Amino acid sequence: MKTPNTLKTLALVAALSLMAAGAAQAQAVRSERNMSLELAAQIAAATVAACQANGHAVAAAVVDRAGSLRALHRADNAGPHTLSSSQAKAYTSASAKNTTLAMMDGAQKNPAAANLTQMPGFLLLGGGVPVKVGNEVIGAVGVGGAPGGHLDEQCALAGIDKVKDLLK
Repeated sequence: MKTPNTLKTLALVAALSLMAAGAAQAQAVRSERNMSLELAAQIAAATVAACQANGHAVAAAVVDRAGSLRALHRADNAGPHTLSSSQAKAYTSASAKNTTLAMMDGAQKNPAAANLTQMPGFLLLGGGVPVKVGNEVIGAVGVGGAPGGHLDEQCALAGIDKVKDLLK
């Protein structure tokens, strides 16, 4: 015969087992936000327009959270190298979830971080900025072609700012 305390203990163990099984299942499948084509195209267009307003012919690449290209815009008169540099900056920013300007500064000041320049596909020049919904990185924009990485970054920030209402 089982006592009331034994039944309570068994019920507690059963409940905890079900909760643990539910938690394991919840961790097995993830649901993540990501960059849509429409959002990527809006960011790329707004970024190029921001740079053009300041007299800079640039390319803007927008990648999703995995670093895969979603949109690429190149202004008239932007050099051919701006395509690959903007895409590499966007990939680097999405992958590291940081701005490429901050990463460049860190690599210059920290000898251990200097090896980041050797990673395939990484470009540690200013102009790559993560795109976030809250604290979650859903992609990044990279800009190449302005006369300085800090100016590329300003254009990327302006492009993201144009769509800020969609990032909620």
